[in-house]
Amino acid sequence: MIGILGGMGTQAGLDFCNKLAKLNKGKTDQQYPLFVLYNKSNIPGRPENLHKYKKVLKSLLAGCKFLEKNKCKFIVIPCNTAHHWFDDLQKNTKIPIISMPKEVYTHSIKVCRKNSKIGILATEGTLKTGVYNKFFDKKFKLIAPTKLIQKKHVNKAIKFVKMGKVKAAERAIRQAVNSLIKMKCNKIILGCTELPIAIFAFKSFQKIKKSKTFLDPNLILAHSSMKRYKRIN
Repeated sequence: MIGILGGMGTQAGLDFCNKLAKLNKGKTDQQYPLFVLYNKSNIPGRPENLHKYKKVLKSLLAGCKFLEKNKCKFIVIPCNTAHHWFDDLQKNTKIPIISMPKEVYTHSIKVCRKNSKIGILATEGTLKTGVYNKFFDKKFKLIAPTKLIQKKHVNKAIKFVKMGKVKAAERAIRQAVNSLIKMKCNKIILGCTELPIAIFAFKSFQKIKKSKTFLDPNLILAHSSMKRYKRIN
């Protein structure tokens, strides 16, 4: 059984579950994967609590222990910023936790040339902690938006999705996407799990979508989860 530590935010956790189900495409109920979604929405906000490391760790670890106790075989966390606490979570959890940034990096090696420019749209917390740089700096040039675009467009888009205002989020993120395209990024990591919801909910960005420029960590993590699930069942 797959353990999903969600609630960061709730929409992102549900998006992951939806992608997990779509990937499997079971013809009967019994053919779909067994999973538990723990929508632990009371975890302190990650970007704004980086300085309260132990407080956030305690809450995240409680979520992992819950899934472990409920006989899950492994855990996934559909939240990019939460991976700042990954090493300590894995150290204190008996079952494996799949690293989202690592899975995105492994996927990128297959589809990107070495030293190519890869854009990243994420929370300020994800950018500050370098959870993607830890992997990508080995072989790629990771490019983030300017501070102004981050504040005026990326942060707003993420907030709108959390509020359920997906159309407003789609409008907010447009300039950030276009700025990374102008900087000749071959791929763009949607490094906050709210962003794919904004981008793929409408018919905008059609040319970019067709060129497969976007890297959706939730989708990549869902693929990795199904591979592991099938191996152990």
